Amino acid sequence: QVQLVESGGGLVQAGGSLRLSCAASARIFSVNAMGWYRQAPGKQRELVAGITSDTSTNYLDSVKGRFTISRDNAKNTLYLQMNSLKPEDTAVYYCNMQWFWGNYWGQGTQVTVSS
Repeated sequence: QVQLVESGGGLVQAGGSLRLSCAASARIFSVNAMGWYRQAPGKQRELVAGITSDTSTNYLDSVKGRFTISRDNAKNTLYLQMNSLKPEDTAVYYCNMQWFWGNYWGQGTQVTVSS
């Protein structure tokens, strides 16, 4: 069983920055795809940013140019750098990692952006 532990969430003013981390208990070099999702109250969970094994990335249109996803295989960690945060970015953020043998989620970390 793989555990994903997220950190880095918190309360920030609009225009501020946060860096989310997701540490895996297994080696991530063989992960097929990884991503950050978010879920705001009353809304469906949505993919914010994804990164594949060949480091190709994709982003939700509303975060393009503000968020950057990256991975450090040596540290078995996934990151999400979030800049120019907006109140509408407020949500619980979840990391996800997909190995060929299993799909795992973190417990979620709250990001709150005040106006």
